[in-house]
Amino acid sequence: MLIAFWILGGVLALTYLMAAGMKLSRTKEKLASSGMGWAEDFSPAAVKGIGAVELLGAIGLILPPLTHIAPVLAPIAALGLVVVQILAGITHVRRGETKMLVTNISLAVLALVVAVIGFMLW
Repeated sequence: MLIAFWILGGVLALTYLMAAGMKLSRTKEKLASSGMGWAEDFSPAAVKGIGAVELLGAIGLILPPLTHIAPVLAPIAALGLVVVQILAGITHVRRGETKMLVTNISLAVLALVVAVIGFMLW
């Protein structure tokens, strides 16, 4: 189970690190023009806030179990990322971007699996 947690948690953390990096380093307009049309519906501060939440979620998946300091925070971080994907899915449905739901559901399921494994471990 521990190996499964590290593999799945690592993939999830890398995914969110990349997504957060884009949101934190690019302007709202550049995100929208690169295919993230949802950014048009949010203020620049909200887009940066979403990136910050994703970054904190990625760190929360890895750092607590790695340092053995409150490792139960890792599955809690994974549940937070499930919430992020539910909210992202709602945004995509409102915008008529239903093709993005596959990504949202996949990431939500992956985060949920990581949370369940994490709660079983810690």
